[in-house]
Amino acid sequence: MARRHSMAHGASVAEATYAERARAAALHQPAEDLATTTSVTVEQRVETITSNPLSGPITVPRRAEIGETGLSAHPIALGSSTFGWTVDDAAASDVLDRYAGTGGSIIDTSDSFSAGRSERIIGRWMSSRGTRDRMIVTTRVGRHPDRRARNVADLVAAVDDSLGRLGTDRIDLLYLQDEHLDIPLEERLGAVDALITAGKVRAIGASDFSPERLIEARVLAANGLPRFEALTTRYSLLERQPFEGAPELVAHAQGLSVLPYFALANGFLGGGVRRRSDARHDARGARQAAHLSRRGHRVLEAIDAVAFAHGVAPATIALAWLLAKPTVAAPVVSATRPEHVEALMSAACVELARSELVELDRASA
Repeated sequence: MARRHSMAHGASVAEATYAERARAAALHQPAEDLATTTSVTVEQRVETITSNPLSGPITVPRRAEIGETGLSAHPIALGSSTFGWTVDDAAASDVLDRYAGTGGSIIDTSDSFSAGRSERIIGRWMSSRGTRDRMIVTTRVGRHPDRRARNVADLVAAVDDSLGRLGTDRIDLLYLQDEHLDIPLEERLGAVDALITAGKVRAIGASDFSPERLIEARVLAANGLPRFEALTTRYSLLERQPFEGAPELVAHAQGLSVLPYFALANGFLGGGVRRRSDARHDARGARQAAHLSRRGHRVLEAIDAVAFAHGVAPATIALAWLLAKPTVAAPVVSATRPEHVEALMSAACVELARSELVELDRASA
């Protein structure tokens, strides 16, 4: 059964018109040539590889390609925003062990996560396990309380600080953040170009960039500056509107690999919080409880029905819905305990029927 991408139900005519123009501008071709529906089949999502002589060939998730970076990985990325916050060092190492042990290879972090403690935990884990060359490390810089990116020199220094905390000589995918508007984009890309030349950064992505800024970045790339290869932004069954529409079309037109964060809406889509009394009394619990609305319950009911039909956990279905989107390369999702990891990783092998996708779309509209 083919997966087909659908536009957000609430997108306005004006937004759709702008999106088509932006999409055409990004590819330098007529908008009418781009009005096609993209599908992702199960054959494109999995591959058969040779195993040992006793078990024979096995089917595994096809590795996700990150833009044109040459980087590829399992299509589920492990978020680390909870490391050093609600997950201590030992528990984080257990989660990382399970993630790597089940084939995971993208670790997403930021210098702002627990004021850099997340990066330190990841760095110590990679050093102790000897896993650095197996992992793709993605991070954002410029939000650390001691290293705000107010100018290009701060940005470069922030990268060096992150490298030190991670205990590595390179960042595989460095995200630039659109909030640093006081530094012209051209200057930031120029600074990153020098970092790439120095071998400190392999490739760059955009974090929460608007469609206009993505197009500006592509124009600058056409003039010799580094090109964005990925986009990370909030996107889930409960947060569709900000991404679907113009940002999604521009990302598709530019060939950006999308790695959506908060893919489970702070864990709410895992189904463990159904009443306010289920939520923990901390910041993460408060964010989960905020989704306890009629729409939130409607989405959970739709997920439950599909999960029951497939015999999997609700979180698996929420991630499989994201993976059905042609622009999505790897959802970024956190795990607080190692036993949660299998449900997340199995999403890459779940094939949702078109009717199931339609029902999930309808419930989350």
